[in-house]
Amino acid sequence: MSKKVLVPLDGSEMAECALAHIRDLAKSNLIGEVTLLRVVQLNFPSWLEGYGEKFDINTIRANAFAQYQHYLSGVKDRLSAEGIQVKTDVIENTGITKVHITEAILEYAKQNGHDLIVVATHGDSGLKRVYLGSVAMGILNHSNVPVYLIRPEACKI
Repeated sequence: MSKKVLVPLDGSEMAECALAHIRDLAKSNLIGEVTLLRVVQLNFPSWLEGYGEKFDINTIRANAFAQYQHYLSGVKDRLSAEGIQVKTDVIENTGITKVHITEAILEYAKQNGHDLIVVATHGDSGLKRVYLGSVAMGILNHSNVPVYLIRPEACKI
Protein backbone atom coordinates (compact mmCIF):
# COMPACT_ATOMS: atom_id res chain seq x y z
CA MET A 1 0.00 0.00 0.00
CA SER A 2 1.24 3.46 -0.87
CA LYS A 3 0.57 5.82 1.99
CA LYS A 4 1.26 9.12 0.23
CA VAL A 5 0.51 9.51 -3.46
CA LEU A 6 1.45 12.52 -5.56
CA VAL A 7 -0.61 13.41 -8.64
CA PRO A 8 0.81 16.29 -10.68
CA LEU A 9 -1.90 18.00 -12.74
CA ASP A 10 -1.45 20.58 -15.47
CA GLY A 11 -5.15 21.33 -15.94
CA SER A 12 -5.48 19.25 -19.08
CA GLU A 13 -8.08 16.55 -19.65
CA MET A 14 -5.26 14.09 -20.32
CA ALA A 15 -3.59 14.80 -16.96
CA GLU A 16 -6.94 14.32 -15.22
CA CYS A 17 -7.09 10.83 -16.71
CA ALA A 18 -4.94 9.86 -13.71
CA LEU A 19 -7.91 10.57 -11.43
CA ALA A 20 -9.88 7.53 -12.64
CA HIS A 21 -6.91 5.37 -11.69
CA ILE A 22 -6.67 7.11 -8.30
CA ARG A 23 -10.33 6.25 -7.71
CA ASP A 24 -9.66 2.60 -8.57
CA LEU A 25 -6.63 2.43 -6.28
CA ALA A 26 -8.60 4.05 -3.45
CA LYS A 27 -11.53 1.65 -3.85
CA SER A 28 -9.07 -1.24 -3.55
CA ASN A 29 -7.52 0.34 -0.43
CA LEU A 30 -4.12 0.48 -2.15
CA ILE A 31 -3.46 4.14 -1.42
CA GLY A 32 -3.78 6.51 1.49
CA GLU A 33 -3.49 10.28 1.24
CA VAL A 34 -3.44 11.83 -2.24
CA THR A 35 -1.76 15.17 -2.97
CA LEU A 36 -2.80 17.02 -6.10
CA LEU A 37 0.05 19.25 -7.25
CA ARG A 38 0.10 22.07 -9.77
CA VAL A 39 3.43 23.55 -10.76
CA VAL A 40 3.09 27.20 -11.78
CA GLN A 41 5.43 28.25 -14.56
CA LEU A 42 5.82 32.04 -14.51
CA ASN A 43 8.86 33.43 -16.21
CA PHE A 44 9.15 37.18 -16.42
CA PRO A 45 12.10 39.04 -17.88
CA SER A 46 13.77 41.03 -15.10
CA TRP A 47 13.30 44.29 -17.02
CA LEU A 48 9.50 44.03 -16.56
CA GLU A 49 9.82 44.55 -12.81
CA GLY A 50 10.66 48.21 -13.43
CA TYR A 51 7.22 48.90 -14.90
CA GLY A 52 5.57 48.98 -11.47
CA GLU A 53 1.84 49.73 -11.72
CA LYS A 54 1.63 48.90 -15.43
CA PHE A 55 2.94 45.37 -14.92
CA ASP A 56 2.67 44.15 -11.34
CA ILE A 57 4.37 40.75 -11.30
CA ASN A 58 3.23 40.03 -7.75
CA THR A 59 -0.42 40.55 -8.71
CA ILE A 60 -0.05 38.32 -11.75
CA ARG A 61 1.63 35.66 -9.60
CA ALA A 62 -1.07 35.89 -6.93
CA ASN A 63 -3.82 35.63 -9.56
CA ALA A 64 -2.17 32.57 -11.13
CA PHE A 65 -1.83 30.86 -7.75
CA ALA A 66 -5.47 31.65 -6.91
CA GLN A 67 -6.66 30.32 -10.28
CA TYR A 68 -4.72 27.07 -9.93
CA GLN A 69 -5.74 26.60 -6.31
CA HIS A 70 -9.39 27.08 -7.31
CA TYR A 71 -8.95 24.42 -10.00
CA LEU A 72 -7.33 21.97 -7.57
CA SER A 73 -10.03 22.62 -4.95
CA GLY A 74 -12.68 21.57 -7.45
CA VAL A 75 -10.81 18.35 -8.22
CA LYS A 76 -10.28 17.76 -4.49
CA ASP A 77 -14.01 18.18 -3.81
CA ARG A 78 -14.88 15.56 -6.44
CA LEU A 79 -12.41 13.03 -5.00
CA SER A 80 -13.26 13.81 -1.37
CA ALA A 81 -16.92 13.17 -2.13
CA GLU A 82 -15.87 9.60 -2.93
CA GLY A 83 -14.15 9.20 0.44
CA ILE A 84 -10.60 9.78 -0.79
CA GLN A 85 -8.31 11.76 1.53
CA VAL A 86 -6.95 14.61 -0.63
CA LYS A 87 -4.62 17.56 -0.16
CA THR A 88 -3.69 20.18 -2.72
CA ASP A 89 -0.65 22.31 -3.28
CA VAL A 90 0.51 24.86 -5.82
CA ILE A 91 4.21 25.57 -6.18
CA GLU A 92 6.16 27.86 -8.47
CA ASN A 93 8.84 26.56 -10.77
CA THR A 94 11.52 29.13 -11.39
CA GLY A 95 13.09 27.15 -14.23
CA ILE A 96 12.12 27.61 -17.82
CA THR A 97 11.98 24.08 -19.25
CA LYS A 98 10.04 20.88 -18.76
CA VAL A 99 13.20 19.46 -17.19
CA HIS A 100 12.84 22.06 -14.46
CA ILE A 101 9.16 21.16 -13.99
CA THR A 102 10.14 17.51 -13.63
CA GLU A 103 12.80 18.43 -11.08
CA ALA A 104 10.29 20.54 -9.13
CA ILE A 105 7.82 17.64 -8.97
CA LEU A 106 10.48 15.12 -7.92
CA GLU A 107 11.87 17.46 -5.27
CA TYR A 108 8.35 18.05 -3.94
CA ALA A 109 7.75 14.29 -3.73
CA LYS A 110 11.03 13.80 -1.88
CA GLN A 111 10.51 16.66 0.58
CA ASN A 112 6.96 15.55 1.39
CA GLY A 113 7.60 11.83 1.71
CA HIS A 114 5.47 10.61 -1.18
CA ASP A 115 5.95 6.94 -1.94
CA LEU A 116 4.13 6.83 -5.30
CA ILE A 117 3.70 9.28 -8.17
CA VAL A 118 0.73 8.81 -10.49
CA VAL A 119 1.03 10.71 -13.74
CA ALA A 120 -0.59 10.57 -17.16
CA THR A 121 1.49 11.03 -20.26
CA HIS A 122 0.21 13.04 -23.20
CA GLY A 123 1.58 10.40 -25.54
CA ASP A 124 3.83 12.63 -27.61
CA SER A 125 6.36 10.75 -29.69
CA GLY A 126 8.98 11.32 -32.33
CA LEU A 127 10.23 14.83 -32.98
CA LYS A 128 7.50 16.44 -30.91
CA ARG A 129 8.67 14.57 -27.80
CA VAL A 130 12.33 15.32 -28.54
CA TYR A 131 11.55 19.01 -29.10
CA LEU A 132 9.06 19.54 -26.27
CA GLY A 133 10.33 16.94 -23.83
CA SER A 134 8.09 14.97 -21.56
CA VAL A 135 7.44 15.70 -17.92
CA ALA A 136 5.95 12.23 -17.41
CA MET A 137 8.97 10.49 -18.93
CA GLY A 138 11.32 12.67 -16.90
CA ILE A 139 9.50 11.66 -13.74
CA LEU A 140 9.60 7.99 -14.78
CA ASN A 141 13.31 8.10 -15.57
CA HIS A 142 14.49 10.06 -12.53
CA SER A 143 12.13 9.23 -9.68
CA ASN A 144 13.41 7.50 -6.56
CA VAL A 145 9.90 6.22 -5.81
CA PRO A 146 7.59 4.06 -7.94
CA VAL A 147 5.78 5.81 -10.78
CA TYR A 148 2.38 4.73 -12.02
CA LEU A 149 2.50 6.00 -15.61
CA ILE A 150 -0.81 6.17 -17.45
CA ARG A 151 -0.64 6.04 -21.22
CA PRO A 152 -3.23 7.92 -23.33
CA GLU A 153 -4.80 4.65 -24.47
CA ALA A 154 -5.79 3.93 -20.87
CA CYS A 155 -7.81 7.15 -20.77
CA LYS A 156 -10.25 6.22 -23.48
CA ILE A 157 -12.41 4.18 -21.13
